[in-house]
Amino acid sequence: MSTATPTVLFVCVHNAGRSQMAAGFLQALAGDRVQVLSAGSEPADGLNPIAVAAMAEVGIDIAGSQPKILTTEAVKDSDVVITMGCGDTCPIFPGKRYEDWELTDPAGKPLDEVRPIRDDIKARVEALIAELVG
Repeated sequence: MSTATPTVLFVCVHNAGRSQMAAGFLQALAGDRVQVLSAGSEPADGLNPIAVAAMAEVGIDIAGSQPKILTTEAVKDSDVVITMGCGDTCPIFPGKRYEDWELTDPAGKPLDEVRPIRDDIKARVEALIAELVG
């Protein structure tokens, strides 16, 4: 296992729901053992308020986050790139680990439909942490 801190980039189209929830979980659960980035190919103006509410229910505040544009530099700087429905918009670099997490987009969904998405993301993030930092 390398001593360097791995960097994980979460990417979805609007960077307003799924990728922000995943980043919130990774930051909260891994702390400083992992560097966390998130971005979108077409970032929204702000976070999905239902995603923010769903995360607040489990004690994680993502309300201060802002959707960011996906840059080539962010991908280059990352060890693991996890896409969530952004298709071919993510640049591919050799030597990076890429995963695509098929997750329902929480946009426009009520809180009771976003909770299972949140819980799915949490389980995936916990598995990722176990792989990356043990």
